[in-house]
Amino acid sequence: PGRPESKDLGLRFGFSEPFAGIHIQLLNYQIIQLLNVMTELELQQARKQKWRLDGNPIRSLEDAREFIESVGLCLLFPMGQQEAKGAARSLVAPTFVGACIGADENLPTLQRAFADPRAQNATELMVRLLRDNSLLIAGSIFPYFYALVGDRNPQQQTKSKSGRAPATGLSPLADDVLAAIQRDGPIVKPRLREVLGGEPSLAAVDRALAELWSRLNITRVDYNPKDGAAWDILFRWSPEAVNEGAHLSIAESLSALISRYLDAVIAAEPSEIEDFFSTVVSRSRVKEAVNALLAAREFSFVHVGNRTMVQVTPLRVDTRPRARRA
Repeated sequence: PGRPESKDLGLRFGFSEPFAGIHIQLLNYQIIQLLNVMTELELQQARKQKWRLDGNPIRSLEDAREFIESVGLCLLFPMGQQEAKGAARSLVAPTFVGACIGADENLPTLQRAFADPRAQNATELMVRLLRDNSLLIAGSIFPYFYALVGDRNPQQQTKSKSGRAPATGLSPLADDVLAAIQRDGPIVKPRLREVLGGEPSLAAVDRALAELWSRLNITRVDYNPKDGAAWDILFRWSPEAVNEGAHLSIAESLSALISRYLDAVIAAEPSEIEDFFSTVVSRSRVKEAVNALLAAREFSFVHVGNRTMVQVTPLRVDTRPRARRA
């Protein structure tokens, strides 16, 4: 298939520490109508329905697309405190594996997924979605994420071929892998090892690819069962979206992504928002963004049981009777 237009761009991103398997998709923005008081049971029921944990699992590719579109943002697997380093608790977010199972009891984590047969369906759908270009970050939301994680000078070519870490902050092997993909991409892992001289182990190449992927230097552009994923330079695959993201401010991008996150989780404590985004930006930046949106009344507080949480401010509907025309 031809290369997608920027407005239809879809990219699947996986993050190694600790955002392994985060998948984000554009959601046509809808503000959930919430009162300023909600019970814990009401919050959990709203999340279960939105996250497809209410006995309505994903059964097909079309279901998977609809789920990603409806939540806007999800983890592949649940992430507890151990996986989400620096978090005070498990990350609060919908999960793709939970939606495939249709329940939230004893969901497998990334480390245990290989031993849980329930995770196989989610993994198979993930591969099919990747091949079908359907598990995506849509063009209109991707630039915000790139602004937080990506390189502000994406056209810069790596030149370090010495044994030391380059100025970009990459490990020496990741720097060599990036240079090889720039020169020969799209490229699959077996061919990549040949280009690198056959010396790096598969595990070492995997670590280098994960390092580059987490920084949005590269992206998967194809997949086949024999050779696995094909990788290419992200800027080469979608220069318009990358350029847009490189010129967005951190504050604007973070505000947009936090809004998407709150839409997905219905409401969250400020510390839960900080936990989720603390691996890509500092907690202080997240707190500043939330406070600014509260001050602008884009966000508002909602009391859930004995907790005070943050939600996207519901739309106000004028229910006053209109004056009757003469």
